[in-house]
This record gives sequence, structure tokens and C-alpha cells, in this order.
Amino acid sequence: IRADEAQAIPVRADCTQDDDLRDLADTVAERLGAVDILAVFAGGNGMPVPTTEETPDHWRQVIDTDLTSTFLTISAFLGPMLERGRGSIVTMASAAGRQPARSNAAYAAAKAGVIAFTRHLAMELAPNGIRVNCLAPSSIETERLRSWTTHEVRDQLAESFPLRRIGEPGDVAAATLFLASDASSWITGITLDIAGGKIMI
Repeated sequence: IRADEAQAIPVRADCTQDDDLRDLADTVAERLGAVDILAVFAGGNGMPVPTTEETPDHWRQVIDTDLTSTFLTISAFLGPMLERGRGSIVTMASAAGRQPARSNAAYAAAKAGVIAFTRHLAMELAPNGIRVNCLAPSSIETERLRSWTTHEVRDQLAESFPLRRIGEPGDVAAATLFLASDASSWITGITLDIAGGKIMI
């Protein structure tokens, strides 16, 4: 970002804590100015866990990390967007929230919740000039994916997609840019599947 002569600041915040996020929003406003685009991408905990082995503590942790964090982050940044009457918000769900997958019930429920929350918010905020859209990636070749799969498993996974490959971080970045920018100025409330053709709805 700085190489392109734009301004970037590192700030740490726990996205499950409202006070942290409101402090973050204040810091961003003071040092960078008004937020026009908000990408709400905190989350995780999608490792496979049978529901019979799910614990209440793990369930709450996943819901907090993936769903509650989305609500709290948007809440912290939404006020100034409403005052200016414009903004673009992009949330992060998962293919696991669109159809059954080898993740865990808490993760699937949380990501489905992000999708529903996005749609509700898009309808609520549209009269205020604020768009809200969602991304739902399937398998993306990241360090995390490589850490718990073998090359052979990834080859098999790639064959399960109609486009015969695993997604790349650049696929998610390009979709984010589209939904965040004016290229999608007449689009709100959608969930964009980044899934190599595996999800067609």
C-alpha cells in the first residue's frame, strides 16, 4: 500500500470486543479520515468437528469470531457512513454457509448468519446510500489450507470443482474490489460465490 504512495496504519483490535472496535474506528477517523469502504473479514475456526463432539464453549467461540465480530465491526463504523449518506460494506461468509461442507456446525451456522445479516442490513441501509454485499469463498489455497492438507489431497480437491482448480487469494481480492467499488454501484444484498462453479444458485 505504501509502495503505491497510499497511507496505511497498523492497528490491533479484538473483533469480538466492542470497546476495541470503537477505539479502532476512532483511530482510523483521526488518522485516515472518513471510511467509505469497510471490508469485514475477521473469522476462522472452520476445521472439521463432528457435531457430536461440539462443545458449548467452542460453539460460542466460533459464533463470536465469525458472526458477532461482523455485527460489532459494522456497528463501530456505521455511524459516519450514515451521516455522509454513502458507503460500501463487504462481509465475509463461506461456501460452508451456502451448502453442507466438511467444516463444523458452528462455522456453517455462523457463516449462514453472516449472509442473512448482510441481506437484512442491505435492505435497511439502501435508502441511506450504503451498499452491503457478501463474499462466500470455497477452498482457497492459503498457508492455512496447505498446513492441514497434502499435495495429493489438494489435487483431489481441485478436481471436485467444475473449473478444476482451487481458488487463489487473488480471486477473493478481485471479487472484493468489485463489490467495494463503483463497478457494482447498483448491486446490494448479494452473496457472491467464489467457488469455481461448485455453487450455482
